[in-house]
Amino acid sequence: MDQTPLLADDESVERAELAAEQQHVDLVYARVDVAARSASRIAVDGHARAQAQNVGRVRDEEQTGLYERDVLVFAAARRIAELDAEHEGLVFGRLDSDQGDDDPPATAASELESLYVGRIGVRDAEYEPLVIDWRAPAAEPFYRATGTDRLKVVRRRVLRNKGPRIIGIEDDLLAPDRAPEDLPIMGEGALMASLSRARGHTMRDIVATIQAEQDKAIRAPARGVTVIGGGPGTGKTVVALHRAAFLLYSDRRRFERGGVLVVGPSAAFMAYIERVLPSLGENTVSLRAVGELVDGIKATAVDDADTAAIKGSLRMTDILSRAARDRVPNAPTTLRVFIGGATVEVDTNQLDNVRRNALRRTPRNRAAGEARKGLVAALWQRFPDDLRTGVYADREAFGDRVSDTPAFRTFFSQWWPVLTPESVLRWLGDARRLQRWSRNELTPVEVETLAAAIRSTEEFTIADVALLDELGTHLGRAPIPEARGDEEFDWLEGLSDGVNEVLTTSERRARAAAAREAEEPEDYAHVLVDEAQDLSPMQWRMVTRRGPQASWTIVGDPAQSSWPDPDEARAAMDSMLSHLQRHSFRLSTNYRNSAEIYAFAGEVIRQTLPDADLPNAVRQTGIDPEHRIFDAGKVAEAAGDAAAELLKLVEGTVGVIVTPAQRPTVERVLAELGDPRVVALTPLESKGLEYDAVVVVEPDRIVSDTLGGVRALYVVLTRATQRMITVNSTTHWLPARAS
Repeated sequence: MDQTPLLADDESVERAELAAEQQHVDLVYARVDVAARSASRIAVDGHARAQAQNVGRVRDEEQTGLYERDVLVFAAARRIAELDAEHEGLVFGRLDSDQGDDDPPATAASELESLYVGRIGVRDAEYEPLVIDWRAPAAEPFYRATGTDRLKVVRRRVLRNKGPRIIGIEDDLLAPDRAPEDLPIMGEGALMASLSRARGHTMRDIVATIQAEQDKAIRAPARGVTVIGGGPGTGKTVVALHRAAFLLYSDRRRFERGGVLVVGPSAAFMAYIERVLPSLGENTVSLRAVGELVDGIKATAVDDADTAAIKGSLRMTDILSRAARDRVPNAPTTLRVFIGGATVEVDTNQLDNVRRNALRRTPRNRAAGEARKGLVAALWQRFPDDLRTGVYADREAFGDRVSDTPAFRTFFSQWWPVLTPESVLRWLGDARRLQRWSRNELTPVEVETLAAAIRSTEEFTIADVALLDELGTHLGRAPIPEARGDEEFDWLEGLSDGVNEVLTTSERRARAAAAREAEEPEDYAHVLVDEAQDLSPMQWRMVTRRGPQASWTIVGDPAQSSWPDPDEARAAMDSMLSHLQRHSFRLSTNYRNSAEIYAFAGEVIRQTLPDADLPNAVRQTGIDPEHRIFDAGKVAEAAGDAAAELLKLVEGTVGVIVTPAQRPTVERVLAELGDPRVVALTPLESKGLEYDAVVVVEPDRIVSDTLGGVRALYVVLTRATQRMITVNSTTHWLPARAS
């Protein structure tokens, strides 16, 4: 029998299909409302349990009740957040499947088994699934099925949503010879429809249009290191974020308790991706730019290329170690105390010996006790034998007396202060000290370049953050004085009525534990590193300290590296993660750029990297990039004119990418346009972002002024989805064919 599916050219068929799908989606949302009300009742019940507790007494059974209350409230709050999360549509897909090729094909659409796929799983009152979570094993055919390996799928349908309302349907017919005659096939294909949509200022999830090669990377084994590679526009970032959501779904106990950390190149990038995971129902992941990995620091400033190359080099490890162990600048160089009728002195060389011995096995801020013991021993050696009587008869008694003298206490506070990484890093601004610490590992020019950069500003740069983290390992945290063991109560002020609150020891410990739980973990269960090719060796050391026992997802493309020596950075990564099993995936299709734009970008990078991994761009627009030449003094105005033209030609965003030195001038020009869709940003800030149209300002200066050179320009040239204009005062940067 000839089984030709019903092509939905008829508007009445389209309306009927939309209405039928809307009916099912309405049912799902109704069940979600029921679940949300149930979760709210649980939360209210949990809080009611808290009010029922006897506040002044803490018995074992009451502690158990408090724990149960906290579990109820936490679970309910998480479920409410999951159900209330902003997303483009709770239900986005449907699979219509048969029993397989060994059985006769269905004769009617009603004989096919239908399964809906969505962001979370929802069941009806009889506990039958209305929609399955996209991460569940049953949903894999939605992403894996192809025409050659259909996995029993006859029709795959993507529902385009605006909130709870279905606004369009896109079908893929995977088995035309097994499709019943009454099975409607609609739309032009979900992926191509998605690619043509206008971009906004934040990344969208791709949960409805994940492709087979992407799905394999998303569902890779949790343990070890998963490496996701591929050229620009292949979806590496969004695939990695979907992988984080998948890991939390598949082993929530492990990854939610231990924490998942996502590391990206810049604050702009983190703002761009911040809505992806919440849209997938995950709100517990920590997102941090590489300039924010050290608590209390949010660095956004960028060093010039020469300075960044020095700060990122592994040579800095030994330099920082020596700095952290050296004398404190302006500290006293002699200890002199009067005790027991004698003046006892320890000179500079002896103080240096004490310092080196104290730091042999212990970080500086935790070695104060060893340093104090060493000073007492040095003083005891110089204390006259004829005075070693009475209260000075032995070293222990002598130490108790001498360490309590004002001279000793004043000296020690200046000689062995608690040091911060920030203060020690500032020491590198002294070129003479830096030269001594470098021991010729830095050239004289590099010494002066680094010292001058540190002296010139009070603001820490992104490259400084890795140095601060390294110093933190050498300095350590100062020990916190412990409370006395016989302390029964703490009196704390803070009640609104001014009455003091009494806390028992067990309550105080419980509060401290709760405070620790509220903080982000220092060691994560899973670490996801995006734009990994940009990390310097020092940054790799910093990042890997966040997950010494973690599993990893590493995303990158060497051709887009802003670090000038990718081999050095890769070696640093391997040295930290070589003990872990690796799973590697290459994404081969560029979904972002039009074929015309990407062909040009490929020509540019292949002049420098002939073997660059260039994916296949699948979408053509018929519009080539445009290259405009202007006088050097008019480039900013030309960039503004180009941006104004592009705003009229595209519905979405326009990015104007310019070097940091030129950015203020260009921003003033763009401000006159008064359109929030246009934004100026630097080449490094553009990492991982995409725009409907892009204006590239003076590409030759991007090459000369940006760490990574031509690789950085390659990144810039691959940000546009539809149109691109370059504005320059020269043509020598253009490939031969384009110039």
